[in-house]
Formats: sequence, structure tokens, C-alpha cells
Amino acid sequence: MSTTDQIKMAQYGTKHSHAPGVLQVMIENPNVDLVGVYEPDVPWRKNLEESGLEPWSSVHWIDDKSAILEDPSILAMSSEGLNVESLSQTEEIVEAGKHVFYDKPAGDDYGHFERVVEKARERGLLLQLGYMFRYHHGFEKIAEWARSNFLGHIFSIRAHMSTNISPKAQEQTSPHKGGVFYDLAGHVLDQIIWILGRPTAVTSFMRSDASTEHQFTDNTLAVFEYDRAMAMIDIAAMEPAPTARRFEVYGDRGSAIMEPFEPANSIRLCLPAQTGEYRAGVTTVKLEDRRRYVASLEAFIKDIRGEKKPDRSLEHELLVQETLLRATGRH
Repeated sequence: MSTTDQIKMAQYGTKHSHAPGVLQVMIENPNVDLVGVYEPDVPWRKNLEESGLEPWSSVHWIDDKSAILEDPSILAMSSEGLNVESLSQTEEIVEAGKHVFYDKPAGDDYGHFERVVEKARERGLLLQLGYMFRYHHGFEKIAEWARSNFLGHIFSIRAHMSTNISPKAQEQTSPHKGGVFYDLAGHVLDQIIWILGRPTAVTSFMRSDASTEHQFTDNTLAVFEYDRAMAMIDIAAMEPAPTARRFEVYGDRGSAIMEPFEPANSIRLCLPAQTGEYRAGVTTVKLEDRRRYVASLEAFIKDIRGEKKPDRSLEHELLVQETLLRATGRH
């Protein structure tokens, strides 16, 4: 494939919270020829069409999914349905022989996700999960420091990623065991697994402390044990804005703390001795604030064109999902 050729893409589903953002980025990307959007819920689609809102007013709507699934010129699709439907929809995309950008998390049935991944592997297809911090400047920098031994042996990682979820959003997420943790933890778990690998044990506390209407799990903590390290993720659904999202990595040669995640601002880097370009003591490392999904789509396009190898393997995608479901009690 020529590096100047546009890649034909389509979107399957619109109900994921990331769906409009991902769609807008596809519309704007000069390397993408967006064929259209398919939404199986006809009344929902009609509401979007008639809303007059972007990006829904800028797309061609597909009436029959076979028009995109059976079109060999469409090489890739984004899977943006609700979490209760997206795994089956992703399987349809893979079975149609198309690369897929699959928005997180990968369903509740790990065995089903394993089968979908194996189908993608057998067909030589890309399957990239939509963890939005994978190409975040701060997370990239911290992961590079941790994986390169710049911070020494990593013995502790802590992530706080709370939010404030409306009753309607709680109702949508309540079918998933783990509630707010299921919905959001994958973003930071993707980083923890990238740094530390598979935990030997997982201990979770999944509580419902403020949301009684939908029996929604809203106050959560999971501890991931390793041979010589621990990682902790705590997420609540009722933290008022602005939320104090925080990521901390501690090694025996230094530590890195980032707060907030978005907008990306800086990392507090603490080193006991001069290391490379950084002096001993506390250094404030400034960050580039990158728009969500842009770099994720660019990486996906380069992978399709064969310009590089995927930044995360299929094994990594499986491991993040397996660990998430271990934490929520689904696996």
C-alpha cells in the first residue's frame, strides 16, 4: 500500500462515550476516507441525525451493515458500541476481514475476547484497544523511564482516576460487574501492565457507597501484587470536578508523579542523584498536551500501511483485559 493512499474506514456503533471524539478525529485525518457510520439502533440513529450536532451532522449514515462489512475496499473500522454490545460487533468486523480500532474495555467475557483475538491473529488483522493514555505525553515519558531502568527497580505504582458519573451513565454501566472500575480502570491498567506485566495476585474492594438507584459500584480499589512490587488503582464515581487524577511511579532510583492527566501539564520527577539530563532533587518536567485519539489513529494507520509494528501486541491487549476482569471478579 502506498503511504499516500487514503485508507477507507467506517464506524460501527455510536453509543460508546468515546464514539464522537474518535469519529471527529477520523473525519479530520487526511489519511482516512470515512465511508460512513452504522448504528443498529434506528431510533437512536434518527435522534443523532436530527440533532444537528457535530460530528453526526457531517457523516454518511449506513442503512445496512453488510454495506460496510462486505465491502472489500474498506480496510478498517472503529468499534464504538456500548460495552454490552461492542465485543460481538468487533467479532463481526474481524470476521469480515477488517482491522479494528476497538474502544475499551473488551467486554465481560474473557473467553469470547480470546476467540476474537485469535481470529484476528489467524487473519493477520490488527486489533488495537482504545486506551486513551497510550499516546499521552506524560504516560509515555513515565513508562519510558520505568521500562528503561532510569527510575531503578519499580516497587510501587499508584493510580487515582475518579470521575463524576450521571445517573443515566450509571444505568448504562451498571450491568457490568465492577461498575466505574470496569469502565475506567483499563486506561491506567494498560500503563501498569506495560511497566510491570501480569500480577501474581489481585485483591479488590468494589463498593456502592453513593449510588443506590442502580446498585452501581461507585467506590473502588484494586491492589495488584508482583514478586517485588505492588500497584494500586482507586476509582470513584462521585468525585466533584475538577477531579484530582494522579499517576505515581516509585523506583529505588527515583520517582515520577503526574497530576492532573488532562490537560497534561507536568511531571514531578524526584532523583537522589544527577541522572542523564536531570539534576538531583526535584525537577518539574513540562509536558505537551495532546488531543485525545489523534496519535492513536495515526499509529493505527501506520500499522495498517506496514510503516511500523503495533506499539502493543495482541498478547498485551489480552493481558490488560484479563487483569481487568480478575479485578472486577469476572475472571
